[in-house]
Amino acid sequence: MDILNAFVALANFVIVPALAYGSQLALGALGVTLIYAILRFSNFAHGDTMAWGTMCAVLATWGLQAAGIGLGPLPTALLAIPVGIAGAAVLVLATDRVVYRFYREQKAKPVILVIVSMGIMFVYNGLTRFVIGPDDQNFADGERFLISARDFKALTGLDEGLAIKTTQALTVVVALITVALLFWFLNRTRTGKSMRAYSDNEDLALLSGINPERVVTVTWLIVAALATIAGVLYGLDKSFKPFTYFQLLLPIFAAAIVGGIGNPLGAIAGGFVIAFSEVGITYAWKKFLTYFLPESMAPDGLVQLLSTDYKFAVSFVILVIVLLFRPTGLFKGQTI
Repeated sequence: MDILNAFVALANFVIVPALAYGSQLALGALGVTLIYAILRFSNFAHGDTMAWGTMCAVLATWGLQAAGIGLGPLPTALLAIPVGIAGAAVLVLATDRVVYRFYREQKAKPVILVIVSMGIMFVYNGLTRFVIGPDDQNFADGERFLISARDFKALTGLDEGLAIKTTQALTVVVALITVALLFWFLNRTRTGKSMRAYSDNEDLALLSGINPERVVTVTWLIVAALATIAGVLYGLDKSFKPFTYFQLLLPIFAAAIVGGIGNPLGAIAGGFVIAFSEVGITYAWKKFLTYFLPESMAPDGLVQLLSTDYKFAVSFVILVIVLLFRPTGLFKGQTI
């Protein structure tokens, strides 16, 4: 029985949260990966693109809630995601037309575009804070738990309870659907195949009659959708605060690089590697080990490698290790 309690505690505090967080990072890393594979630069404004798209969804959610429109047990924000995607799409397409297109025409080196994206990152961050403010914003509603710890205990008779939040389950389901649709689009549609051809060999793709501006536009639209969906899911699971999305840039880039930047499958795998590492290293293992080990060997301390305040440091360390020992990542980079 103690072994079962140990694994329930592990699922409650590590596996379930890491699955949800990993799904959010995977969606974010997919956006970074697409930009790198097709437009050939690392977009440092991606975290704040997530913040802007999520902000648009939050404002739309508040409007729907004020009008009495909802989804019952599900968060109203699901209805507002298309508004958030549209807001993010307008922002990134306008930025591309005003800023990035100029540098593409000048055949600027990728490092120039990276520096430009850093400037745009600060502009996006300022815009988001100006519109919605710098504080935490709560926009979640509906049923909070899919199953509560109390119900789980009553159902199983175990001492340890397992709580699964509705937002955690939604995150995994929506992420699976989004990833499936993305891979279907890239592999089955004419536009998706054009994007892959453009990524593999730009000159050959242009000779084949592929319209580069169409590829760029569709790429930005997909990135806006991925960023907004990831941002809304993260905001529902935690809360919405503009600066948090700026901080998320580190684990998102770490996920993309660990998996092999430019490779969508790698981005997904990297997202879960980073998520499980962050959650596992910052988790206090005392409860799990107390159940799992004989009473004489039960630990007195928390058995916590790092405080949760340092969870982003885990991403940084993993990123450094991968860049030093396997710079191509788990999968070979730049192939969609």
